[in-house]
Amino acid sequence: LIYCYRKPKTKRAKRFLEKREPKLKENTKNAMLIKGGNANLTVTEVLKDIYAVKKPFAVLYKKKNITRPFEDQTSLEFFSKKSDCSLFLFGSHNKKRPNNLIIGRMFDYHVLDMIELGIEKFVSLKDVKNSKCPEGTKPMLIFAGDMFDVNEEYRRLKSLLIDFFRGPSVPSIRLAGLEYVLHFTAVEGKIYMRSYKVLLKKSGCKIPRIELEEMGPSLDLVMRRTHLASDDLYKLSLKQPKALKPKKKKNISHDVFGTTYGRIHMQKQDLGKLQTRKMKGLKKRPAEKSAEDGGVSPKKSKSA
Repeated sequence: LIYCYRKPKTKRAKRFLEKREPKLKENTKNAMLIKGGNANLTVTEVLKDIYAVKKPFAVLYKKKNITRPFEDQTSLEFFSKKSDCSLFLFGSHNKKRPNNLIIGRMFDYHVLDMIELGIEKFVSLKDVKNSKCPEGTKPMLIFAGDMFDVNEEYRRLKSLLIDFFRGPSVPSIRLAGLEYVLHFTAVEGKIYMRSYKVLLKKSGCKIPRIELEEMGPSLDLVMRRTHLASDDLYKLSLKQPKALKPKKKKNISHDVFGTTYGRIHMQKQDLGKLQTRKMKGLKKRPAEKSAEDGGVSPKKSKSA
């Protein structure tokens, strides 16, 4: 697809294009959730629940879209350009790959990497009769399992999941705002996704007692096909502008404990010419002055 740039004719179109211009600090990444041409009820419910978790930074396409991301990616790139989304979740179902999810991300409106996951067990938000977190709550992400650090595919999946669920960047956090946990466990070739609500109970001291209450949705997933970006392209997607990189300060060092040390360069100072406070007690006596001159002053004879 070839996109031609046209000059905006209205102020609204101009503001729309300005929002999509490159920025030093990127906007919060939006995700599009797309239903395939032959999606069943399970896949549809999974997309709805993840949309409820991801809101308001998500777009849900309710109509079926007949496409195969691993064979043809043009339709995904078109939707990404149209809805200004850099993340996507595609759901489908067929005999060869039942209850199928494809999670991926874009770079410059082209597919960077995507991973296919199969749903083996699913518990919906509706099935768990507990209180839910409010919309737009920023989750805490926890990853358990050695596979997330050892295997390259699982390592890339961890990066993808962090990108998908991290939410907006915030300057500060309050304790009461930590109320939502997403837990991912990789063990024996399966990925278990669980979501919990954090309950702060009274403990008799300043630090509250913390309990986790399952909230839903919960998924048992298995990894299928993968489409990973090359090392050069992945490195290019992580490149940051020079304006965001911290400037190196000269003659400043830090030790293991975080203490800052600075080196100051000064010319040699002559302390003999140092001006001190003028006091009577600091005045030199005549004997001291003559000793500095190298001679001895004769005593004055008393007049008869």
